[in-house]
Amino acid sequence: MIDVFVLDDHEIVRQGLIHLIDSQDDMRVVGEARTAAEAVTRASRLDLDVAVLDVRLPDGSGVEVCRHLRSQRPELACLMLTSFADDEALLAAVTAGAAGYVIKDVRGLELLQAIRTVATGASLVSPEASRRVVQRMNRVRHHDTRLELLSAQERAILELIGQGLTNRQIATRMYLAEKTVKNYVSSLLAKIEVHSRTQAALFIADQHARHDQRA
Repeated sequence: MIDVFVLDDHEIVRQGLIHLIDSQDDMRVVGEARTAAEAVTRASRLDLDVAVLDVRLPDGSGVEVCRHLRSQRPELACLMLTSFADDEALLAAVTAGAAGYVIKDVRGLELLQAIRTVATGASLVSPEASRRVVQRMNRVRHHDTRLELLSAQERAILELIGQGLTNRQIATRMYLAEKTVKNYVSSLLAKIEVHSRTQAALFIADQHARHDQRA
């Protein structure tokens, strides 16, 4: 029996997922939540196999919930649900340790199969999607050894700083809490030895310029 936790802030969607999962002989819903805070509290107390997590939540992100739950139970399979596909969402999910990433318009049978797949320890991230994520993570790994000190999330955030995005805009793009982005920014500034976002933007622009000259 696959024990599943469901997180979605929309009542109708959440109850629909619960009904769908509970209709199966090999899986059951053992907990539910509508906010990130509820999910962290409730899911942490349960012995789960799979957590089905909505990415966008009113008080945060399912990606943050995934990261928190897996820090306590690395074997937990998190299946992310989102309304649309983009590389930022995929990068955020993969770096948080999610086992799969499903668009909400997926058919019911496909979602059930996705739950079964990640419950076995397999990944639902396609080779093509994985390739795009690796490319995104590697884009800033040129020339300066300080860049090697950055985590995948920090490299992605540095790229967005270079594009002129604010912490709030980065939080939206990366499906992170704004406070979390602020902490990442402080960390990456220290690692690349600059003192402001402007200097960071100039730093990454210079790295790209050098790469383009060599290409």
